[in-house]
Amino acid sequence: MAENIHLEVVTPEKIVVSEEAQIVAAPGSLGEFGVLSGHTPFLTTLKTGILRYTDANGKEHYVFVSGGFAEALPNKVTVLAESAEKRSDIDLERAKEALARAEKRLAEDRAREDIDFARARGSLERATVRIRLAGL
Repeated sequence: MAENIHLEVVTPEKIVVSEEAQIVAAPGSLGEFGVLSGHTPFLTTLKTGILRYTDANGKEHYVFVSGGFAEALPNKVTVLAESAEKRSDIDLERAKEALARAEKRLAEDRAREDIDFARARGSLERATVRIRLAGL
């Protein structure tokens, strides 16, 4: 039986996950990556997406992550995310409201200078991923 690795997912506000895992898969900025025990050390940036991991008992878990960094070591994965939520903690209604607000902002006249379109696109992406994860 393969050894486990320790997974920590941390935001500026809280520790979201701290437990042993068999495997971790996360949305790196250059593509999804997976980590098993004994992995070669590396550091990467994260994009908005879904982090998946299988705990020591074989149960799969999902975590929303947005921005930040991930460090893989032979026996530990540390994710320092701008924001992160376990699937069970996602407020689906709040995510739907955020999606509607972002879509409205993006649909407004692009000539207006008071609208931050990059921020609205980021909000749209985060809301879309949260809704997708909540529906798994």
